[in-house]
Amino acid sequence: MKTTLLILLALTLASARPCAALEGTPAPSNVSGAEYPRLTTDLRVTFQLKASQAQQVLLEGGAGLVKAPLAMTRDETGTWTVTTPPAVPGFHYYWFTVDGLRVNDPASYAWFGWGRETSGLEIPEEGSEFYTRRPNIPSGDVRERWYLSKTTGQWRRAHVYTPPGYESKTRTRYPVLYLLHGAGENERGWVEQGRAGTILDNLIAEGKAKPMILVVDSGYARFASQTVDTNRSAATAAFETVMLEELIPLIDAHYRTRADRRHRAMAGLSMGSGQTLNLALRHLDRFAWIGGMSGPPRAGFDVNTAYDGVFRDPAAFNRKVRLLWFSAGTAEERFHSSTVAIHESLNRAGIKSVFYSSPGTDHEWQTWRRSLHDFAPRLFRD
Repeated sequence: MKTTLLILLALTLASARPCAALEGTPAPSNVSGAEYPRLTTDLRVTFQLKASQAQQVLLEGGAGLVKAPLAMTRDETGTWTVTTPPAVPGFHYYWFTVDGLRVNDPASYAWFGWGRETSGLEIPEEGSEFYTRRPNIPSGDVRERWYLSKTTGQWRRAHVYTPPGYESKTRTRYPVLYLLHGAGENERGWVEQGRAGTILDNLIAEGKAKPMILVVDSGYARFASQTVDTNRSAATAAFETVMLEELIPLIDAHYRTRADRRHRAMAGLSMGSGQTLNLALRHLDRFAWIGGMSGPPRAGFDVNTAYDGVFRDPAAFNRKVRLLWFSAGTAEERFHSSTVAIHESLNRAGIKSVFYSSPGTDHEWQTWRRSLHDFAPRLFRD
């Protein structure tokens, strides 16, 4: 018994000693009490994983964190460690590949990305408090809105942000922004990884954005009745029908919206950018504000034929569309160059458009957080 107590005392003292040898500080995205991943002042990140029986462990993840898989080194205790080169600030998905098996980091919270629940790392960026929750400012609410879709035959979940004052200003109606996620993500993305509600809270408190309702739904929607001939089984085939015939009417019926095109915007990132442009540009009777973030690279863009010829009459387009806006990060080179080319092609044809470039960021959430911060203040202005 005495020996056991001595061992327990020794372990307690060892765990209580300051970790002078540890470099950096625990990441803010770690679960409570987890020492790793750790961040250094020059934005290198050290990861650890205990896997005593493993023969090989790799660190993989978003391009702003690791460009290619990094081999981890094992010590005598069976703990694997690796330190990355300086990373891009912001949010990054990551995971370990242990002897060929992809596993999450038990020291990190998980977010839905890359088609599954995936570990995430938040690297704070100096001067980017726009997506940080602030004390002493009013905050909006985010609600889950479930609805049974007749189109898909399934229950769907939308997240609906209502701005500060929505509950008390019962006579006020608000414009609506429909915001879409990218491939491999879902309707949680903009709320959790993107921090869209916090970004809007901060902008509204600063008087930089109009109070608005934000709706985030899944971009994936299959028709309930699938046929091979019409490809109605495609993962996104039913999205336009759901959006136009179910989601917008649902939101207008249950929330105090200004239910006309001049007070309705749509934007999305990556896959959601393609969906936004394909839908909104073909339904200008529904939308007056349109945004595409990190749109999929598009070769051979033709102003005269794109989107059923919506750009053929520049004067008519400019009168009808209040904002056509694009963005991309400079480190996502193919997306950036393609988007710049489209923007410049439109401007040469007399179509008014805006392009926002996010310096140093890749095809990841920091690009899209910054993009929303630029896009939202432009909306619903007279």
